[in-house]
Amino acid sequence: MIQSWMVIGAVTFLIAVGSFFITPRDVKWFARLTRPRWLVFEPLIPLIWTVIFICGAASANIVWQHSPGILRSWIFMGLFLLLEILTVSYIPVMLRWRSLRIGEIIGSIGVILGVLLTIAVVPISKLAALLLVPYLIWSPVGTYTTEELIQLNPQDA
Repeated sequence: MIQSWMVIGAVTFLIAVGSFFITPRDVKWFARLTRPRWLVFEPLIPLIWTVIFICGAASANIVWQHSPGILRSWIFMGLFLLLEILTVSYIPVMLRWRSLRIGEIIGSIGVILGVLLTIAVVPISKLAALLLVPYLIWSPVGTYTTEELIQLNPQDA
């Protein structure tokens, strides 16, 4: 029998892989942008997001296990899915449009949705809410970094 954590993990993985549909031309645009001097952790960002996605999937699984199959649980799964899609779309959409401002908007929407989802999950499971904290910490960092990139590269806003 397929377990819920397997399905949630597979969906999380497949959506995250979707972010790799970026053309080299788009990556070149991003690579030439001036970065803040304090952005020394950039090589760690894929690892950081991997951990955050694993925590998010674990949180979703806990919420699902609390009341599997009921409408409320499906709505929560939709919200978890929306949050991941927003997060994963940040880079491809920003690069495709070559607009840091679009990235900032997507990041800001993700922060707001992450906060609302965490608050909604607390009554179901404090552990599930705690597993969303890495997202709540890191997502604003990414959004702030995008704002800094806009300040350093106003022609690419």
